[in-house]
Amino acid sequence: MYSKVIPLRGSSIDIHPNARWQQNGLIIAGGNGKGNGINQLSNPLGLYVDEDQTIYVADQYNHRIVEWKWGATSGQVVAGGNGQGIVAGGNGKGNRLDQLDYPRYVFIDRDHSVYLSEYENRRVMKWEKGAKQGIVVAGGQGQSLIELNKPEGVVVDQLGTVYVTDYGNHRIMRWPKGATQGSVIIDGNGYGAQSNQLNGPVGLSFDRHGNLCVAEFGNDRVQKFNIE
Repeated sequence: MYSKVIPLRGSSIDIHPNARWQQNGLIIAGGNGKGNGINQLSNPLGLYVDEDQTIYVADQYNHRIVEWKWGATSGQVVAGGNGQGIVAGGNGKGNRLDQLDYPRYVFIDRDHSVYLSEYENRRVMKWEKGAKQGIVVAGGQGQSLIELNKPEGVVVDQLGTVYVTDYGNHRIMRWPKGATQGSVIIDGNGYGAQSNQLNGPVGLSFDRHGNLCVAEFGNDRVQKFNIE
């Protein structure tokens, strides 16, 4: 039996099974109308909150990742985008290493590097803290083992291995750190609704044992795949 490295997740918290939540929300990012201002968002999708309560948002239609410190009235662009507060990128929509094209999901590691999936560029990028351009850590175009087709959810473990939902190919893939080719860990066996199939996988998460849970857009379900 090999040793398991459990992928990093957000802060571990204990919530009482009978907990209740206030019914009025508090705006902590955006809320100033749709736009590309540093205090605005446009069709945000992926979200990550770190242990310092800093919020990272995949600001999809602005083609950028925005960091909002707790209590801030405006964000800071940490990858892609245009406008004030840019610390990485700043060259608009595109497929260069300093550009993004419809970022979907975001993951932050312990070094505060930003990992993000790009729907149209069909890749996963890593932006190290303070970088002016990203590094491709997974993907390309098409359906071969080295490529992705509309990647969505992304999680990275303590060894830098990238796990990503390959939405367009109906499978889950893994890229070890520095690898030029990925491997399929959940095949999908062609898209469908059987227990050994996937249909439009979007979100993914690992529990503390390394079991993998996958949300399927096309099947309106979440499946759990136990680790062997």
